Amino acid sequence: MFNSKRQLNPPPVAKKKNSQEILRVWSGTNLPMEVVIETLWADPGNWGIALVDIARHLAKSYVARGLKTTSGDILSEADVLARIRELFDAEWSSPTDTPKQLQ
Repeated sequence: MFNSKRQLNPPPVAKKKNSQEILRVWSGTNLPMEVVIETLWADPGNWGIALVDIARHLAKSYVARGLKTTSGDILSEADVLARIRELFDAEWSSPTDTPKQLQ
């Protein structure tokens, strides 16, 4: 049986009648990443907006946790976003994996 402690709790907005989950990502050590996506928008460009929003939320989360760089400085939102962008661009140019369609 699935252990629910391994998944995040839904945010308060999930209780709203007109809300919908659009993205779920699972990963683990030495495991392939699995993504479940709901193609909610007719214009796929809206995913660009969503991905940037996700990156900004991640940056705020890293800063809130007080995480540090390898040199010991506290990470700023700009540091986190720059690192995300750096690896986004690298992965875009030279993919390390090829996504498979889930059954």
